[in-house]
Amino acid sequence: MDQQLKVFVTVVDKRNFSRAAEELHMTQPAVSQYIKSLEESLGTKLLERNNRSVEMNKAGEIVYHHAIELLNLYSKMNYLLDDLTNRASGKLTIGASYTYGEYVLPHVIATIREKYPLITPAVTIGNSREIGDLVYSHQLDVGIIEGDYPARDMKVDSFTQDEMVIVAAPSHKNIDHGSTLENEMWIVREEGSGTREATEKMWELLSIVPSQKMAFGSTQLIKESVEAGIGIGILSKWTIRKELKLGTLKILELPNFRYTRTFSILMRSPFQTKVLEVFLDHVHSHHKT
Repeated sequence: MDQQLKVFVTVVDKRNFSRAAEELHMTQPAVSQYIKSLEESLGTKLLERNNRSVEMNKAGEIVYHHAIELLNLYSKMNYLLDDLTNRASGKLTIGASYTYGEYVLPHVIATIREKYPLITPAVTIGNSREIGDLVYSHQLDVGIIEGDYPARDMKVDSFTQDEMVIVAAPSHKNIDHGSTLENEMWIVREEGSGTREATEKMWELLSIVPSQKMAFGSTQLIKESVEAGIGIGILSKWTIRKELKLGTLKILELPNFRYTRTFSILMRSPFQTKVLEVFLDHVHSHHKT
């Protein structure tokens, strides 16, 4: 069944039997036979064929969704069995929210690669909700997000704190009270991101309701916009280390106010491969230094 599902997923992804056969190093009749056998075993047609492409019907969409999860579980099972006798090696699928994934994770991976060159990380970057969903559906081995993920059967390990600061262009006037920020133009992340959630919590703590805001889906775009003087933003200190050093951004300090958020590691499987153990050890070690 696992080979049938693999062939089915490849046909859907390639939207063509010939391209799927090429990808799988099989003949086209063999691919067709696998699809036919799968449809017969499930008792329903899964694909609609025309001269140019192949499309899923409703049943096909259901099978495709669950096939991805089953194939990932099957792959994880093989890694666990292989780990019983072999050293740490192989693929590790990592998901991370933008802040951690773009500004911290590369340094963790660099250290791992020096010691374990046979580990091959594959990284997916998304907002915290997206990463949590991918871990939950077994499409990622591990995820690192801001805050928690609302799922009862997920292992959540809160492992480090991140300070959030208000950033502005160097020419921006300093502030002496949070209420003076209410009329500023705020450059913020999109709904669903951990940084946006932290921003709204910070507003709440400061008792302000900004009248002007722009939402962007990229931390880099926010930094560039703030540098250009369009407005101010709230970002992780991790993300602005270079800009502070170069003097292209500054932090607007608020008297007697400091705001931090928690980063968490998410896992769904109760088992850990050696590769995953190595990764987790290096993540924790990185934040102890």
